[in-house]
Amino acid sequence: MCGITGWIDFGKDLTRERATAQAMTDTMACRGPDAEGLWLGAHAALGHRRLAVIDPAGGAQPMIAAADDGSTVAITFSGEIYNFRELRAELVAYGHRFRTRCDTEVVLRGYLQWGTALVDRLNGMYAFGVWDDGRGELLLVRDRMGVKPLYYHPTAHGVLFGSEPKAVLANPLMPRRVTATGLCEVLDMVKTPGEAVFAGLREVRPGELVRVTRAGTAAKRYWSLRAREHTDGLPATIATVRELLEDIVTRQMVSDVPLCGLLSGGLDSSAVTALAARSRAASGGRPMRSFSVDFVGADAAFEPDAVRVSPDAPFIREMVRHVAGEHTEILLDSDELSSPSVRAAVLAATDLPPVYWGDMWPSLYLFFQRVRRHCTVALSGESADELFGGYRWFHRPAAVNADTFPWLTSGSSRYFGGTSLLDPRLLEKLDLPGYRRARYQEALDEVPELPGEDLGERRMREVTYLNLTRFVQTLLDRKDRMSMATGLEVRVPFCDHRLVEYVFNVPWAMKSFDGREKSLLRAAVRDLLPKPVLERVKTPYPATQDPGYELLLRRELAEVLADRDAPVRDLLDLDRARTTAGRPVGAVSRPYDRGSLELVLWLNAWLTSYGITLEL
Repeated sequence: MCGITGWIDFGKDLTRERATAQAMTDTMACRGPDAEGLWLGAHAALGHRRLAVIDPAGGAQPMIAAADDGSTVAITFSGEIYNFRELRAELVAYGHRFRTRCDTEVVLRGYLQWGTALVDRLNGMYAFGVWDDGRGELLLVRDRMGVKPLYYHPTAHGVLFGSEPKAVLANPLMPRRVTATGLCEVLDMVKTPGEAVFAGLREVRPGELVRVTRAGTAAKRYWSLRAREHTDGLPATIATVRELLEDIVTRQMVSDVPLCGLLSGGLDSSAVTALAARSRAASGGRPMRSFSVDFVGADAAFEPDAVRVSPDAPFIREMVRHVAGEHTEILLDSDELSSPSVRAAVLAATDLPPVYWGDMWPSLYLFFQRVRRHCTVALSGESADELFGGYRWFHRPAAVNADTFPWLTSGSSRYFGGTSLLDPRLLEKLDLPGYRRARYQEALDEVPELPGEDLGERRMREVTYLNLTRFVQTLLDRKDRMSMATGLEVRVPFCDHRLVEYVFNVPWAMKSFDGREKSLLRAAVRDLLPKPVLERVKTPYPATQDPGYELLLRRELAEVLADRDAPVRDLLDLDRARTTAGRPVGAVSRPYDRGSLELVLWLNAWLTSYGITLEL
């Protein structure tokens, strides 16, 4: 998997900037605990931290090769290429000779053979930088669905880049300023592609290639969702989805280190686990290992809420029995979620205040930390809901027909709120509703059109597009930061671009043919799952219901309000915040009732730890 970083400067000799380049590389240590590398050229410095997954003994980076003219080509790569064996065979036929068994060398030699056309051949999750010394050019490339992150900051004479903002922030050329636009991105659940909160920092968009030369920086999309007529009938569509999933999961099980599944007992993760178990059995491997997460006592004391109608544990156990797997239940104490060291680790991993989903950030971090003690690679079920229509807002007419992002409508928006304690004057200045409207319209303008599509199908295409290009990015970011902070590689089969392209164009009437959520996926894996799991309704990742956790948040808020040097105080409605801090806690704590507390505390920690200059 790994962490990458680099510095291109056409105006100075970077061989004299080893200390700064090393500092940038050092920030990626958690992403790559196994090895590090640094390559310096006259105008390019590339850094790499490695998490060894394929060919652990080989594959050191940055990796170097010679072009036909004898000039140097260097790559720093993060991710996995799932079709690297086929590409390697093709390159060998062209006369290329390989020194390693890893996929990075395939990408490097693929660039030598095909240039930028290489990106059209890749299947995987990846972010990489290729420096071509002979051409005086850097290429930054990110996978089609944006599973792996990549940020960059154009400078007067080049660019800084890295897997995470912290790598770029380690260079003195990158300021720590946040404008109103950046703060709006933090506070609202819009996730604008390309925006990266810090002023001057950009995020390479999913499916984008950024070219950096002496003339400047230019970005080009090499992939985006396209509207195509779907001609398969329902049986053929179900069969195609199944065939794709079987191929995808089998490809993503290639690993030279221990691999497992992340199992919640829901349809998505159970489908991946079942397919992986079947693939492993066919190859004569050991039973599939899986892990789940919950809270101590949650199974017995579970209280249904608006979206969680049943605990995960019974379904997980049913699934494990069904596939005869090896399973480990990881139970967290909710007190761990408020541990200062854990919260500091989460913030250091995100570089941004994780204001939504509250306790799910530290719990996911702790979960991955425990899994990493046993395995280095895990398969996960992210993106199935966005692709197959799993969320409730796909099925509520009021949400579907609303003139905004469907997850920000009544019934869902409370999970992504939390601004109620902010100063009304600040909110008026930021104009979050106006910002949201502008970002929503931008997203709609991108949606590809299919001539002759009726209005109902057109609208569901728009809703699906919004989920696949905005909402899922927040989940993939959370997954990436929390997993890589613990040195765990998490793979997401439902983000395979072949599956995404195919299902995106399946008519909504077919995706919901039986009147339920994810009808198409359920039909495609019907024979693999026990009936209780197959018929289970969508249930989100678990959240603590322990009132003790909320009480700790309120106490921490009171401490922040008492600290006159706390930077967040200037952004708050202090009277309302004091009232909230003193409010009694109920017998059960709901995540949507803690949103304002989480937002204020994370925002304060971020402003303090990162020395942010707000320019509003």
